[in-house]
Amino acid sequence: MAKSLIEELPRIASEGRQEAQRIIERLSSGTRIGLQTNELVLPRKDVSGFFRGQVPNIPNAFNAALDGGSWMNRLVYGDNLLTMQALLAGDPQTGLPSLRGKVDLIYIDPPFDSKADYRTKIKLPGLDLQQKPTVIEQFAYADTWEEGTISYLKMIYSRLLLMKELLSDKGSIYVHIDWHVCHYVKVILDEIFGKENFRNEIVWKRSQNISSIGNIYKRSHDVILFYSKSISAPFYTVYKEQDEKYLAQYKFKDDKGIYRHAPLLVSGRRNGSTGSVWKGINPNECGRNGMHWITKIEKLEELDKQGLIYWSPKGGQPMLKYYLDNSKGVVVSDYWDDINLISPTSSESVNYDTQKPEALLERIIKASSNEGDLVCDFFGGSGTTAAVAEKLGRRWITCDIGKPASLVMRKRFIDQEVNPFLYQSIGDYQKEAFHNNKKLRRVGDLSQVVLGLFGALPFSPEQVSDRNFGYVKGTRNLVMVDSPNRLTTAATVRRAVEAKASLLGGDWDKVIVLGWNFAFDISQAIEKYKNSNVEVLVIPPDLLDKLSKKGFKKLIADKTVRFSSLQYLMVNPVEVTMNGNGEDELDISLNNYVLLSPDNIPLDDKDKEKLQQVMEQDPLSLIEYWSIDPDYDGDTFRSTWQDYRENVDNDSDPLHCVYSTRITMPHKDERKVCVKAVDVFGFESQVILNVKCQK
Repeated sequence: MAKSLIEELPRIASEGRQEAQRIIERLSSGTRIGLQTNELVLPRKDVSGFFRGQVPNIPNAFNAALDGGSWMNRLVYGDNLLTMQALLAGDPQTGLPSLRGKVDLIYIDPPFDSKADYRTKIKLPGLDLQQKPTVIEQFAYADTWEEGTISYLKMIYSRLLLMKELLSDKGSIYVHIDWHVCHYVKVILDEIFGKENFRNEIVWKRSQNISSIGNIYKRSHDVILFYSKSISAPFYTVYKEQDEKYLAQYKFKDDKGIYRHAPLLVSGRRNGSTGSVWKGINPNECGRNGMHWITKIEKLEELDKQGLIYWSPKGGQPMLKYYLDNSKGVVVSDYWDDINLISPTSSESVNYDTQKPEALLERIIKASSNEGDLVCDFFGGSGTTAAVAEKLGRRWITCDIGKPASLVMRKRFIDQEVNPFLYQSIGDYQKEAFHNNKKLRRVGDLSQVVLGLFGALPFSPEQVSDRNFGYVKGTRNLVMVDSPNRLTTAATVRRAVEAKASLLGGDWDKVIVLGWNFAFDISQAIEKYKNSNVEVLVIPPDLLDKLSKKGFKKLIADKTVRFSSLQYLMVNPVEVTMNGNGEDELDISLNNYVLLSPDNIPLDDKDKEKLQQVMEQDPLSLIEYWSIDPDYDGDTFRSTWQDYRENVDNDSDPLHCVYSTRITMPHKDERKVCVKAVDVFGFESQVILNVKCQK
């Protein structure tokens, strides 16, 4: 008989602690995880799309001295467990210190164990698609779990432990949840943060539309569990606007203004000044069981001299005059019914299913942080936490495992014209997945598996010692499998072409390169060697997870593993002219975009067929976002110009970007121009162009 959740909780807690402890122990080892900087984003939304301010110096930006030094906000793409590990470790190469005990406020809106099938809605010309979560996304966060709620609680336990490590002694955490698992999550939070540090269960009435739905009461609220790391955590009373009911209390008027009465006596006997006789009134004799003054006698005398106490001519208890002009509003309780869900037509909407209103996060951030404090959200979603933190003058870090979410956030921050921020990622998901794989310990073993799934045969050790090579039976096609521990680069392609000409006497008709992750120069390599009968294919990014769950034999039998061509961007040669000020004017335009095969995109079959038509007829419409670094240093991509779909400030077409621009730059004889594009599915491509700018 299966154990109940209550019986499973000790095992969940034990395994969660062990996982968190392993991560913490790794911090002092040489296997620490770092953050890879993919882009420095310099947001500009206007027609020019070009950032003309001072570009931050990256080493200084990374040197996030929390005692007043420079800081740069961060959007991280990747599993939050790995992200938090990287933040705890710090990054000596970039100067990012450990953030252990440095975070002031955490808000998270994790999945709810609701079994919901969240799909990303994608709108293309003449076509609406719904992209299912990738296997990687499902493995990390998708709201479906192999062991049901047990798996969910295992996921959340270890993450909450790491969040506690990141929080400062004065830090607070808000966990946004609903009825599915809120009771179990509260038990876990009580254990991790201490029951004594539980502050509030906030009920957010997210829906005002109450109607009958069968044999249950309609569910119209979420729960937000508020904890602090210690009793010293700050909390600032927040107020909401005065409504008609509140204003109706202000019934009286004098020469100082409109006021209401507030009691000076409250229940309960007291000794000392607040229990003393004043103006002939003994508070201990008032009420049924005695009362006391709200403040000391000296303060009452002062209030009376100021004319702030009302004495009824009919006698009775004196009352405090509370003037409307001095009111900050209605004190917010733990029941929030004044913030509604975002309407799809709202200007705030970014078309993200689980988007939370900015007013909700504004209330939380104002209540539990100060300007300059560091606010983190490790289930970033639509980016509301970071967007509001920016507006309120807080520093922020947000992350998400979903590429669509990361893209939505990046566009949202540009739209808001936030301060420059870093777009980062966990070095390599596949690398981490490989190191955590319990069956395949060596790269050569994994290469042999990949060869088999591709339909190739390995060479014998006597023929070829390198286990990364194989061949397709009955053909003269050579196959090379790259390692998940490194990027597939132009050098990799060159090596494959050389092997085609020399391995086992050469005379191979074709060489096929199978890679996991690809460097920015891969597009140029594909173009350069396109006449050398070389083909570059993508190993499915979820392959390691599939191998863990199904095994090699089952995948072979299912024939569900498909290798696809690599997406790549084509850019026209940059045209350079010099203007009357001696500056270079660079005309940069996109030529074409080639998407990888629809087979490896998580779509329904009918949508894959429709997508194929768009790929053939209007390939540039697949680009969601593109950006330019006109002075690429070969290290950090500085996005000083960008455009994206829905940016109607640049054009009136919400389904297309503008595909050409002119950028004015100080003159250089030579420069590297780097162009990056992200398609609607989150796949990135990059092209580097060497440009001569002669006078």
